[in-house]
Amino acid sequence: MSTSEIKLKEKIGYGFGDFASSMFWKLFSVYLMIYYTDVFGISAAAVGTMFLVTRIWDAFNDPLMGIIADRTQTRWGKFRPYLLWGAIPFAAIGVLTFTNPGLADNYKLLYAYITYTMMMMVYTVINVPYASLLGVVSGNSADRTSLASYRMVFAFAGSIFVFVLVDRLTGFFSGGESGEPDLARGWFYTMIVYGSIAAGLFYLTFSWTRERIAPPASQKNSLSEDFKNLIKNKPWFILLGAALSTLIFNSVRDGAAAYYFKYFFETQNITLFGTTWGMLTVYLVVGQAANIVGVVLARPISERIGKRITFIGAMSGATVLSGIFYFMNDQQLVPILVLQCCISACAGIIFPLLWSMYADIADYSEYKTGRRATGFIFSSSSFSQKMGWTLGGALTGWLLAYYGYEANTVQTDVAKDGLRMMVSFIPAVGAAISATFMIFYKLTDSRMREVTLELSSRRATDQEK
Repeated sequence: MSTSEIKLKEKIGYGFGDFASSMFWKLFSVYLMIYYTDVFGISAAAVGTMFLVTRIWDAFNDPLMGIIADRTQTRWGKFRPYLLWGAIPFAAIGVLTFTNPGLADNYKLLYAYITYTMMMMVYTVINVPYASLLGVVSGNSADRTSLASYRMVFAFAGSIFVFVLVDRLTGFFSGGESGEPDLARGWFYTMIVYGSIAAGLFYLTFSWTRERIAPPASQKNSLSEDFKNLIKNKPWFILLGAALSTLIFNSVRDGAAAYYFKYFFETQNITLFGTTWGMLTVYLVVGQAANIVGVVLARPISERIGKRITFIGAMSGATVLSGIFYFMNDQQLVPILVLQCCISACAGIIFPLLWSMYADIADYSEYKTGRRATGFIFSSSSFSQKMGWTLGGALTGWLLAYYGYEANTVQTDVAKDGLRMMVSFIPAVGAAISATFMIFYKLTDSRMREVTLELSSRRATDQEK
């Protein structure tokens, strides 16, 4: 299939889906922990444990969604219908997650467990089919990398959209200018705004995309066969490990950033172009802009040196640069922002490669076994995303408790040094592990060209029968 079959409108439509998902994901990864500790009133250690415990269900939930999606038959395809059906629940439960119903202290944690678990379930209902859609929109590896790049550009644009507006929206809705701000109220109405936008964008993704790749005509549903094939798929295990490590790296950096700038950085605001911005906002927006640069660079670099080498180089760079971040102090604003740009550009390169590699693995599985289980394989992308964020979030909560963090008070020197570690050396370990996993990944670009040619020949033969 030539790249001309995937029109610009479809690429944009596909990107809208991750714009919507990323708005919520960045709210979870950057603000949910500090919302729970500083607004809702739950201890950091309890939140960290909650993040981990609730993921036990996801060990079954994500693959189950992949299995269900693979067996879905509608006039819209296997995966697109879930964008239509899940948009409103996604928005509504997102609002509930950031709602403070005024419960007694002993019920707050229970409420957080219930709403957070529901949020991750509905995220699965949308995101597993959405990710799987990449594997059936086109059978061409270059097309997939292009679509994945569009997806990630829109994802980081969604993040920028959140970061630029979140302080202003929460401030406006909390009534902070006319007395003591009600941050709980501010977050509630802010999430209504973001949720409404997300639902609308999911509808556009559903409307503007198409599914073109179907399982082999002779394939019969067999969960046991799909499971056996997945267990034997070594590249899948390697990519899962790399993805988990990458997302832990990202999650710890993101989760610690809000605390780092609130409690370690003395300068809380900066004036740019005549407008005052919070330091955290500037840091995050600069990072997301650099992420987009990395996404744009992913395709030309990977086409020259291959996806695997590009991945290893980017994560190795992120490891070294993250380590350097530790030595910055609260007066070194420019070096901090430069490092944030460089680290984020490295991370931005990784994500379109990950999504493209999942699609390659689905092809490789079909090539080896004669069976295609796109949703089942892509469910690992949602699982790794949520598990990586959860492990990173749990680690963030436990580390905050370990270093003696206390909400809404002056932090000790030990706690401040811990915050520095949490935006530098600790995430650097995750980046290093990710690069190490990819050393063992064997589906090179040349190997995938052979696989694609063979599958194209088989599909042409099937159509002739």
